[in-house]
Amino acid sequence: MSKIVHPYAHRLTILRDWKSHWFADRGKYREYLKGDVLLREYLEKRLRGMYVSSIEIERNQKTTRFILRTSRPGLIIGRSGEGAAKLKADIVKKMEKLNLPKTEDFKLEIVEVANPEADASIVAYMVAEGLEKRMPYRRVVKQTLEKVMATQGVEGAKIVVSGRLGGAEISRTEELKRGSIPLQTFRADIDFKRERAVLPYGTIGIKVWIYRGKVFADKKKEVKI
Repeated sequence: MSKIVHPYAHRLTILRDWKSHWFADRGKYREYLKGDVLLREYLEKRLRGMYVSSIEIERNQKTTRFILRTSRPGLIIGRSGEGAAKLKADIVKKMEKLNLPKTEDFKLEIVEVANPEADASIVAYMVAEGLEKRMPYRRVVKQTLEKVMATQGVEGAKIVVSGRLGGAEISRTEELKRGSIPLQTFRADIDFKRERAVLPYGTIGIKVWIYRGKVFADKKKEVKI
């Protein structure tokens, strides 16, 4: 039996938080969950190429809020905010199509990722972009890994590509690793992402692990009475 677990789920409530923040009774829970999954799929497809790191959804009785984290916010916002306004209108239209409960206020926040080379989602897309431009996969993986390791705070990284690499008839898996990646250590801050590069001869799967050091809880100051 395999012992492999998802690095994000493995650290939930310890280092990571849920990507959806809302509370619903038994009647609405299924609608909200289905809506979250379908909206995320829609946004990931719509915003592909805009270096989006994560999509967070918050709901309460009066407000629905979407938080998009990206390394290139200008691509989404557009000139004088036209792109953000259109995206907001499209999300509302999609929510109506899915029959999700309407709220009085809908907010769309676009947050810039300060350190994109230390973010697994953005790095995975960088690899996919290089492969889709028909660049040699070894060069793409090596150059990307060097960029990641040169970033401050990164202590280890691993990139795995699998499929018909280089257009070969038989698919195979190749990986490149630098530094250490302690997957079973709870306090190890490991970011992970899967991505796909769609090529004329088939799809190539990409997995990225980035280890950003250990996180220790702040020691509470003793209160003298």
